[in-house]
Amino acid sequence: MSLMLSSFVILITVAISDILAKIVPHISSTYVNLFAGIILGIIPFTNHLILDFNDGIFMMLIIAPLLFFEGQSTPVLLVKNKITNILGTAVGLAAVSAILAALLISRLFSLAIPLALVVTAISTPTDATAFDSVIVGRTIENRIKKNLQLESLFNDATGIILLQAAFLWLQTGQVAFEKNVFLFIFSAGGGIALGAILSLMIMAFRQFLVRSSANVISSQTLIYLLTPFCIYFLAEKMGVSGIIAVVTAGLVHNSETTRSRFSSPRQMHLGMQLVNFSNAVLNSFVFVVLGLSLERIIFDQRHNISNSLRWLVIGGLVYFLMLIVRYVYARFFIVDYTNRTAVLFALGGVHGTVTLAMTFSILNNGISQVLFNEIILIETVVIILSMLAPTVIFKILLPVDVDELNKATQLKILRNELVIVGIQHVRTMKLSDKVREIVIYDLRDQVQKNTLNAFFNQWRSVTTDKTTLTSIQSVEQRRALMQAFDAERKFLYDLAKNHMVNSEYIYDLFSEILLSESLVLDPQNQVI
Repeated sequence: MSLMLSSFVILITVAISDILAKIVPHISSTYVNLFAGIILGIIPFTNHLILDFNDGIFMMLIIAPLLFFEGQSTPVLLVKNKITNILGTAVGLAAVSAILAALLISRLFSLAIPLALVVTAISTPTDATAFDSVIVGRTIENRIKKNLQLESLFNDATGIILLQAAFLWLQTGQVAFEKNVFLFIFSAGGGIALGAILSLMIMAFRQFLVRSSANVISSQTLIYLLTPFCIYFLAEKMGVSGIIAVVTAGLVHNSETTRSRFSSPRQMHLGMQLVNFSNAVLNSFVFVVLGLSLERIIFDQRHNISNSLRWLVIGGLVYFLMLIVRYVYARFFIVDYTNRTAVLFALGGVHGTVTLAMTFSILNNGISQVLFNEIILIETVVIILSMLAPTVIFKILLPVDVDELNKATQLKILRNELVIVGIQHVRTMKLSDKVREIVIYDLRDQVQKNTLNAFFNQWRSVTTDKTTLTSIQSVEQRRALMQAFDAERKFLYDLAKNHMVNSEYIYDLFSEILLSESLVLDPQNQVI
């Protein structure tokens, strides 16, 4: 089956599972996506339509843009200020936890140390998106969340380099410490340098275009969206870390965004919407693939699962050991971390699809099929435990996010109130009955008050020319909507001025009104 067909089936599943996640808001959308992926694998017809997991394609087409967008949402100054913590968690903690766990597993299970290091190196990368899924509906201290997000941005590269070191050890029979240190410096440093240089060149070219008469929004946006794929591909071809390169590129683009957002507002708005859309789709895509892959692994390995439980014990032990090392590091090496925050930090090291991708990457590196089968079961246990344990424990340790819990209800109440204000203003205006009816229908659409039957009546009228407006009536309609939106904004402004409502809710609704007005005013987006 082709890659295109596989992607199409998974994307359809993403769309359906995200809709289902909205229907069951108390369950994280990540778990809904995960379950949808499992169902996809259980059904023979859909399972047959999807290609086997390919770690190279997955890393370049899915993980690279996700890390690029994540880097772009991270201020460079934050990275600069947290550089000590980043090096400590993404490099020091990752390496120490992998090595200590490898030594203990080697001793307990008579496994060669290089092979044990392969297992623990694969378990090193953490996943910020998976972490977000286990704290849905709960509040956690911002400093813990930021430390975990920054750790997950950079520790993928550490895990990959540790895995390369383990394979080098397997092949040569020697630790080659100096060579591995050089490999790490070359890979990480080269990734930073290449990512920074290439992104600066691309940024300079795009900024030159936006300030010239040759600027084309579609071309600009295409160049921007292709950036993470190109940088990751070139970095991997040059033997440096593609992950570090795309993260660095994202950081560079963060600074660009903050200082050029008004140079071409339409282009900037389109770019931001595409990033938000891509992030949402790719994150859901990742967990559908994870669910599908876990189902296939368990089905394919069902005989090995029943023959021995060594894989289960090793997987549980790897997760438990890394949990202890993370706790000790947070408790004694991160300033001001209490016993409670250290526990939260330790549990926040959730593993996901990068771990899965690294597992599949070892098949063509001299690992036997039997050993690969055991390792893939071990890593499956690590992934599942790292998601289930914090999901359960955070329900006990973390308070409910009341603001998030009440946000939808509060926004619905406010939206209803402001639409009433807008409609009341329209009723006071001197308008023809036809225009007034259409404008009130449009305003009621802001709160989905129009029934499906009312929509089809309007659609039928427009389609059959029954409600076609004259040019004068069209202008009248546009002005009526503008005045109604102005009345709605004034209502929100008064609420904000008197500190009666959470400012976040005000900004959310204010931006909706501005977007609605842009559909009336903007010649390129106008639908009237």
